[in-house]
Amino acid sequence: MTELELKYGCNPNQKPARIFMQEGPLPLAVLNGKPGYINFMDALNSWQLVQQLKKATSFAAAASFKHVSPAGAALGLPLSDEERKIYFAPEGHLSPVACAYIRARGADRLCSFGDWAALSDICDEDTARFLAQEVSDGVIAPGYTDKALEILKTKRKGGYNVIQIDPDYKPAAIERRSIFGIMFEQGYNDLAIRDELLENLVTKNKDLPPEARNDMLLALITLKYTQSNSVCYVKDGMTIGVGAGQQSRIHCTRLAGSKADIWCLRRHPKVLALKFPENVRRPERDNAIDEFIAEKLTPEEKREWIAENLSGVTLGSDAFFPFGDNVDRARQSGVQYIVQPGGSIRDDQVIETADKYGMVMAFTGIRLFHH
Repeated sequence: MTELELKYGCNPNQKPARIFMQEGPLPLAVLNGKPGYINFMDALNSWQLVQQLKKATSFAAAASFKHVSPAGAALGLPLSDEERKIYFAPEGHLSPVACAYIRARGADRLCSFGDWAALSDICDEDTARFLAQEVSDGVIAPGYTDKALEILKTKRKGGYNVIQIDPDYKPAAIERRSIFGIMFEQGYNDLAIRDELLENLVTKNKDLPPEARNDMLLALITLKYTQSNSVCYVKDGMTIGVGAGQQSRIHCTRLAGSKADIWCLRRHPKVLALKFPENVRRPERDNAIDEFIAEKLTPEEKREWIAENLSGVTLGSDAFFPFGDNVDRARQSGVQYIVQPGGSIRDDQVIETADKYGMVMAFTGIRLFHH
């Protein structure tokens, strides 16, 4: 198949719409449902993220996408008992790819409502059973077990979108698109995010443990597929706050930091003690928890809990920090490690602020704008 006709584009009035290849067949197949224009944009961006994350870290990876930016991304590390409760995970054994998606979804459950899921590995029964319980538009993966596909085909009254992509597909070296009838052309962003990018440690503290290096790689790859300007907070192999599409760097840092704070506050004893009737659906629980954190926890309770329980966080930025105020705000959400391109005329001020807090900061020299 060289093309696939779509119902409409970004909006119902934008017709006709299709996806197509100028040469050769499409590197994907729709196994169920009828994905739309935005679905495919989410699917293809999120697939690149998880594929590159798996390559960079060797862990299974997953992402939860909304409107062409990740609400969450994570590595397939085992879930603790507390994480199972917070993320509404099922009991019993869970595969690495299932853990990856549960953690990616758990990064920001409010923003993941109606998400597009991306999996670096074959979708198995564990992952499909969890997806079946969540409000989600679709999933992309390199393959599906028979049982997983059977489960997913029952979701949304049989209309759940399931896409299989060729994991060996390589895009053309040049990409093109039209804006207002004018053609744009640029080289495909094939920059490999590797450990070597983290060698330029510019702060006095140069103690960068392996776990933090993985978190830096996760942050950079997430930023590569997040609408700019963007900032990402990461802890223990998962994003905990993504600030996307802001015009100001400090607003990115504040937005992502506030999401990281909420992620931490979901572990507050008062939140964990909340009881819900069995018939309450997951989105309603998520909304109630978010309201409880916003309205029922006092400012003092929030500050104390975050100060005591949020630490060792990694922050990534898709472009340089122009001022040290970003570092000041990041510190409020437990940031200890920062990775950013560097190159500001005030780099010295930014480094000095990081040194004030004993942080470790790496300059990559690489900007990661995505539009």
